Amino acid sequence: MALPLGPEVDNWPRPLPSRQTFTGERVALEPLARRHAAELFEAAQFADDSFTYMSFGPWKNLADAEALIAAYCSDLTAAFWAVRPIATGRVSGFLSLLNVEPRNATIELGNIWFGPELRRTRAATEAMFLALRHAADDLGYRRLVWKCNALNEPSRKAALRLGFSYEGTLRAHMAVKGRQRDTAMFSILSTEWPTHRDAILSWLDEGNFDTTGSAIKPLSAFRDI
Repeated sequence: MALPLGPEVDNWPRPLPSRQTFTGERVALEPLARRHAAELFEAAQFADDSFTYMSFGPWKNLADAEALIAAYCSDLTAAFWAVRPIATGRVSGFLSLLNVEPRNATIELGNIWFGPELRRTRAATEAMFLALRHAADDLGYRRLVWKCNALNEPSRKAALRLGFSYEGTLRAHMAVKGRQRDTAMFSILSTEWPTHRDAILSWLDEGNFDTTGSAIKPLSAFRDI
């Protein structure tokens, strides 16, 4: 009797993320560069709590921000973007596609840092969407990954809101800033992505927002249709 095997897949290596600018209706993703350091440092003022679950920060000075950006810009295994909301014109966060496995068609959306001005906004959702769409639609990755400190409840909620499925927790997975980190793992598969892509696009649509800029329906409502 033949032993069970998984389904056959297209195992052609996927392309690496493209370090180019992506522009949406509310936000632009610009390849992260030294010129973004001052704006990011300004966005981080009085926001020490935003670094609680990050592996870096808070930044004490501009040189700290520049050092991190220099490290990220020289990382050939990941692609980083500065996030510039069109409404303000100010860079107020960054994100990346990392842990890229072209032969396994797996890629992670991570190292997401949003300052207070950007968090929980339509621009923030669109920024993450643009990166995910690039990975899934432009490059054809089969598995989109999100992982975070298991104690980071806002990040867990953000993953589920975007359509990621919780897969489990890696216990004592890492040591970050001298503390043990359990890592919660989430994923979206290529077969699931179209449903989540269309839901996010429907949520972002101008018709889903009232005159005050508040969403009329939550993102989950479009996924259930």
